[in-house]
Amino acid sequence: MADNIPFKGTQEQEQKLLEVIAQNKDLPGALLPVLHEAQEIYGYLPIEVQQMVADGLGISLSEVYGVATFYSRFSLTPKGKHRISVCLGTACYVKGADKVLAAVEKKLGIKSGECTPDGLFSIDSCRCVGACGLAPVMMVDEEVYGKLTPESVEKILDKYIAEEGGSNS
Repeated sequence: MADNIPFKGTQEQEQKLLEVIAQNKDLPGALLPVLHEAQEIYGYLPIEVQQMVADGLGISLSEVYGVATFYSRFSLTPKGKHRISVCLGTACYVKGADKVLAAVEKKLGIKSGECTPDGLFSIDSCRCVGACGLAPVMMVDEEVYGKLTPESVEKILDKYIAEEGGSNS
């Protein structure tokens, strides 16, 4: 579960973030651009990063958290090396995307919005990837997979697991 993944920020990342904060600190509306840069640096916005932003900009942690949770572009949980996105748009949903998502969750042992403890995979859903003729569809990183069944999902994920030298089943 994502909550069990410890924060692994590096000194280099922290230094980059502090530089971004210093460059933006005196600008009106600095919080949004700083959060965007922070997410670029860390890949997500854990509480430790939110606290650094709050301290650096001289604002409350609750203000930073409020903005980070309001905008869907920000993520408070880490993303995996391989990002899986299952389309739940209308065309995909009526053709069984819910079963595809359930198969992905079962195979990886996590739910949508979470990251595997080894950091290799994260799952999210989206509304449409623009490949409605291939419904149901999922993306792994930038690769689109269509006309999916729960069984085909397992084969696709096994390919990525084998590439990583793992044995997730």
